[in-house]
Amino acid sequence: MKSMKVSIITCTYNSAATVADTIRSVNRQTYDNIEHIIVDGLSKDDTIAIVKANAGDRQRIIEGKDKGIYDAFNKGILAATGDIVGVLNSDDFFTDDYVVEMVVKAFLLRPGIDAVYGDIHFVNPDNLSKPVRYYSSRIFRRGLMRLGFMPAHPSFYVRKVCYDKLGIYKIDYKIAADFELLLRFIFLNHIRIHYLPIDFVTMRTGGASTESMGSRKLIMKEQLRACRENNIYTNIFILSLRYWYKIAELLISKLFFRLSGK
Repeated sequence: MKSMKVSIITCTYNSAATVADTIRSVNRQTYDNIEHIIVDGLSKDDTIAIVKANAGDRQRIIEGKDKGIYDAFNKGILAATGDIVGVLNSDDFFTDDYVVEMVVKAFLLRPGIDAVYGDIHFVNPDNLSKPVRYYSSRIFRRGLMRLGFMPAHPSFYVRKVCYDKLGIYKIDYKIAADFELLLRFIFLNHIRIHYLPIDFVTMRTGGASTESMGSRKLIMKEQLRACRENNIYTNIFILSLRYWYKIAELLISKLFFRLSGK
């Protein structure tokens, strides 16, 4: 397989409880040419000690104060030397050891594409082997971004040149800078995307974007802002439609996991 370099960015802050799982999952990837950039915002716990204890040849560590997770992602993007860039949160891990290999294969088989994306699933932090929700990006289409849909962000791998041309994360967003960036890349600038039907990442429940009604309201507010700033028409009613799909998706996921015994 031709050696495209893949940069994976993980941002950490007081991530001692989970970051070892993240690093180990990167180091188990069968694809060889990986750089794993870990950007730490001056953690006050044992995060850095754990990172260093588990780090291998793939890991690069950047330490320093940042202005939040999107600023940390930007530091990683600017430091990345890979042809392709993806993110892996510090409380998540790859679902399979072949994920990066499959990503690179997709780019090589379709040299005209700019990005790939796929599926993820969620687990309870107390039982990492028991799925509680499956998030499939299969239905995603550009036009659905008006409704607030986007590919699963942890499954999004894009050519580095897209960041160079189209910009990085806007750090004045608190929770939806990932939506704004994908909206800018996919909807506004029509980068060439390809859905890869695999489960990329296992995510622990309880993240900033999945916790509370307050978070959901903030997501809605920032998605409206993102569309307005990119001159894309939508409104609260249109954005609210996706929640009916999310309810159906959750119910279907629960039924599937119950019937499959997972």
